[in-house]
Amino acid sequence: MTRRLRLTWPDRQPFLGREGRPIRILAASDEPDPTLDAEGGRQLLGAIDLVVGCGDLAPDRLAFLADAFGAPLVYVRGNHDRGAAWQAQHVAPEPTEGLVVEPLPGLSALGLPWPGRADDPARRDDLRAWRQTLGGWLRAWRQRPCLVFSHAPPAGSGDLPADPYHLGFPAYRFLLERLSPPLWLHGHTPLAGRPWHGQGGPDGRTAWANVTGSVLVELLPPDGGLATIEP
Repeated sequence: MTRRLRLTWPDRQPFLGREGRPIRILAASDEPDPTLDAEGGRQLLGAIDLVVGCGDLAPDRLAFLADAFGAPLVYVRGNHDRGAAWQAQHVAPEPTEGLVVEPLPGLSALGLPWPGRADDPARRDDLRAWRQTLGGWLRAWRQRPCLVFSHAPPAGSGDLPADPYHLGFPAYRFLLERLSPPLWLHGHTPLAGRPWHGQGGPDGRTAWANVTGSVLVELLPPDGGLATIEP
């Protein structure tokens, strides 16, 4: 089932010419959502403006979603995005690592792939996460407000603190607190028994969502109303 999240975007620029229509983003990661396989299920979801992949989905799956909805695609690699499917990858655009300026007009996004070790890409590398963060922070600062999407979550926002492998990155927390993006999308963390959304950063100004499976995000213009969430 595709969960739904609706929130107000603080900048009017991406909504120019949209006549008040929200920006509709389909975010997905880790586990293919079977409700999106059938045309009927996709029609119920409606038109999509942008597909965002937060890791651990095969390139052919990402390309299928983008083609099925007729929407541009941006995505980051996860810790399991390795092997033959990726060595011969030619169906999807190149994965994102860093700032994407205007995947939609007026909207910028910062992509943070899984920061793996050079000798074992599936293992976490906190130093590489800091390198991602410092480089991304400087570039994204000039493009605020900015959507952030990553495979792993920031520490304390959607992670599992008692599980070393699913512990969020302190470097990402640093970025969240200083950049204060309106929205941070991530995957990686199992959904069972955990909230899939919340607020973080200074004064709770950043909404975060675990998009494992899929989440339909609707961004509303500044006067478009309050955030609402559906299961």
